[in-house]
Amino acid sequence: MSEAWRGEELAQVAVEEQSLEMQSCETKLWTIRDVLLRRHMKVAFFGRTSNGKSTVINAMLRDRVLPSGIGHTTNCFLRVEGTDGDEAYLTTEASNERKSVTTVNQLAHALHMDRTLDSGSLVKVFWPKSRCALLRDDLVLMDSPGTDVTQELDSWIDKFCLDADVFVLVGNAESTLMNTEKLFFHKVSERISKPNIFILHNRWDASVSEPEYVDEVRKQHLDRCVSFLAEELKVVSLEEAPGRIFFISAKEVLGSRMQRAQGMPETGGALAEGFHERLREFQMFERTFEEFISQSAVKTKFEQHTVRAWQITEAIKAVMDAINIASADKKIFCLEEREDHRDRLEFVRGQINRLTDSVRERIKTLTDEAAAKVAAALLDQIRTLPVLVEEFRADFSPTQETLELYKTKLLQHVEERMVSGLSNRCSVGILRDIRAAQGDMIESVRPLLSSSLQDQLSPPSAPFELTYDLGLQALCSDFQENIEFQFSLGWTALVTRFMGVANAKRALGCPEHRLQQESSLKEEMVVSIATGLVSVTSRASMTVLVIGGVVWRSVGWRVIALSLSLYGLLYLYEKLTWTNASRERALKKQFVEHASQRVRAVIPISTSACSQQVYKELASTFSRLTQRVDLSEAELEGNIRQLSFRIQRLENIQRRSKAFRNRATELETQLEAFSVQYLQ
Repeated sequence: MSEAWRGEELAQVAVEEQSLEMQSCETKLWTIRDVLLRRHMKVAFFGRTSNGKSTVINAMLRDRVLPSGIGHTTNCFLRVEGTDGDEAYLTTEASNERKSVTTVNQLAHALHMDRTLDSGSLVKVFWPKSRCALLRDDLVLMDSPGTDVTQELDSWIDKFCLDADVFVLVGNAESTLMNTEKLFFHKVSERISKPNIFILHNRWDASVSEPEYVDEVRKQHLDRCVSFLAEELKVVSLEEAPGRIFFISAKEVLGSRMQRAQGMPETGGALAEGFHERLREFQMFERTFEEFISQSAVKTKFEQHTVRAWQITEAIKAVMDAINIASADKKIFCLEEREDHRDRLEFVRGQINRLTDSVRERIKTLTDEAAAKVAAALLDQIRTLPVLVEEFRADFSPTQETLELYKTKLLQHVEERMVSGLSNRCSVGILRDIRAAQGDMIESVRPLLSSSLQDQLSPPSAPFELTYDLGLQALCSDFQENIEFQFSLGWTALVTRFMGVANAKRALGCPEHRLQQESSLKEEMVVSIATGLVSVTSRASMTVLVIGGVVWRSVGWRVIALSLSLYGLLYLYEKLTWTNASRERALKKQFVEHASQRVRAVIPISTSACSQQVYKELASTFSRLTQRVDLSEAELEGNIRQLSFRIQRLENIQRRSKAFRNRATELETQLEAFSVQYLQ
């Protein structure tokens, strides 16, 4: 029951009321066990203070065993039982030490001096069986404080009354039953099924003062007690109830029996009128009491408890049936829930596989688009490179230090403007596509997550920025400007014009060999002319000579002199106009040509770097989302394992509840056989 009720994984297939029912059954079983194990019959005396409970016990024992008198003399529970020894003694709950008592006065003094005793304490009085015949039959008499001195009636009943075989209510003939007495026995009846109760109206000798009302008063007491026993408590029938009610005077009986013990006549002395009738009434009570004790011992110890055992087995069967039904219902619910979780897990795994393929394809498409956009933007930036370079303004001087600083600033300016242009051309569109793709990923993954994980979904907290690292400093580190004056009709310019730029650079690339190269070229030309002159047989050579002669004769030396003068003036003009501004324009032009070639060469690398940034951003986003899906899968797997364990536990609870239910049925069969053999 504890496992079924307190097991959280079982979702409480048992309720608190059922647990309390089983605890009540356990308490009842322990009580029955204690009753069956003890070898004596227990009689408990109850009543209001000063009603004469102790005197009744003394009269039955034919000796002054318990202290009695006017007022509240019994302040705790006194248990009187026989001992085989010759010495009377008492023990308390606090100590098993034997305190010797030889007279009732010593007993009263001992109880009075023990300040630790209260109304709920128990004192055991062991009286020699040789001095009291009633104690020789293993009879235990329990005296109690008045029912009107405490509110702890429930604790009294639980502690002292559950194992009592007979209850004796000692009332006062001068007053009717009080509510405190009725309340006590109502509580007893709630805990004990049909307790055996006798009612004694003590001090009936007071009725002689008004003999004319004796019968009427007796009838009133009798009717009220019969109604209390038969109709209120329902412990006996209306026919049996009068046989449980007696009108006595315990003080008179005790006095007469003490006189007889001293050798005097039992009826001697000054006694009130009607003593013999009261004595016979008391003796009738004793005979009825003894007959009831002897004849109903089996019923007291077995019949009532057999009935209670039937009630317990019925309660157990009802609880086990309820647990079995609740376990079956919850098992069906768990099976359905586990199947739902398995379907959900299979769906999530299938969807994430398909989604992974789709996302990979989209990431590839976006990275290719980003690479294409960056490549197109770079080509546009290369076309606008002359404008970017022309926009640059800085101090220019042909000295080496100034030139190095100028080129550094120029590189920074160009790289900043190109990166800014790339960002304006590409970043906005690419970032928009990335955010859209991330949003689609989140919305695609959301249905695959549990509700707790869905609440944690959000776009990446750190904003993504696309960076463009052109590395112009490294690309153009080998740039060497040529801002020396070069005449447009000079030897270098003519060589470049006739031989081409590439050949001219190879031919004139090394300054230290420039003079040697020029000399070699001149020699080659002279040799060529000489060879043409010598080869007079060559028609082409003859044609050149003829044309040269014609020109010389046609223009004359003046024209040639004028041409040389103009050539000199042109050289002088170009030399004078070769200023720092001209040098700066030449440097910028050369830088544009150099940078354009280098940037075109690294376009694939730059576009690949940008596409890798896009790929990493989208891949990391999807990786985070797949991790959430993995957590959701792990949560589903954990729920499936927990449900499987819970189903196993519920099946175990079902098996055990069925086994206990069958065991209860077997016990009922055994109880029935026992009842037929011994009780009926």
